[in-house]
Amino acid sequence: MNQHGISILGSGWLGKPLAEYFIKNGRKVNGTTTNPIKIVSLNEIKINPFVIDINKRNNDFKSFLKTKLLVISIPSKNIEDFEYLISEIEKSSIKKIIFISSTSVYPLNNSITTEDSPVRKTDLSKIEQLFRVNTNFKTTIIRFGGLIGFDRKPGKFFKKETVIDRPKGYVNLIHRDDCIQIINCIIKNNIWEETLNACSDSHPTRRDFYTKEFLKEGRKTPIFNESSPNRYKIISSNRLKLLLNYSFKYANLMEY
Repeated sequence: MNQHGISILGSGWLGKPLAEYFIKNGRKVNGTTTNPIKIVSLNEIKINPFVIDINKRNNDFKSFLKTKLLVISIPSKNIEDFEYLISEIEKSSIKKIIFISSTSVYPLNNSITTEDSPVRKTDLSKIEQLFRVNTNFKTTIIRFGGLIGFDRKPGKFFKKETVIDRPKGYVNLIHRDDCIQIINCIIKNNIWEETLNACSDSHPTRRDFYTKEFLKEGRKTPIFNESSPNRYKIISSNRLKLLLNYSFKYANLMEY
């Protein structure tokens, strides 16, 4: 077992650069892909690669989970698949887990939303609870806002001629660099058995933010649906900032 290693389930848009960050800082990383073709590219950046798909039942979890720490960063929201995954984790040496979730678990409640706010009864919130109640390991759940940065440009989120709803509502977004640093801070400071919102400090209106982003990409000013109901949520990350003593690198989205 690798005492200082990290297993990352999902070497995608967030998981792969997260793995690279840990490798640069001297950690050994096991990383997964569902596509065998990507094994070579993971090897090239010194990730110890595994082909694992929790939708299938013939995975080499025994080797992949030979660490004490697991980061789960996959898009699946299938409850049965996660029950299978958890049964495999229980057989392993994993003691601590970071589960990457989303602020989509919260409804549009027209108010400031904290970790104590009610969540919608969705598959994702049910999967969160599977990890939360399991006593075989300690899990911290991070509810990230919408992910931006690098090739994820908000000015390209909408297709041409799309009419954007809720122009007076507010955006809840986070840059990938902040995501990586937050995950690192949680591990470094041993912050376990927590549920944390993670979203940039600023929440400009959808009108202001997407107008700026469209113009940045050389597009015309977007069209907004002025008659759509003004429903929104403003995600608070105050708990995370306090627990981790964290300051967002991209705190002001209007300057991003």
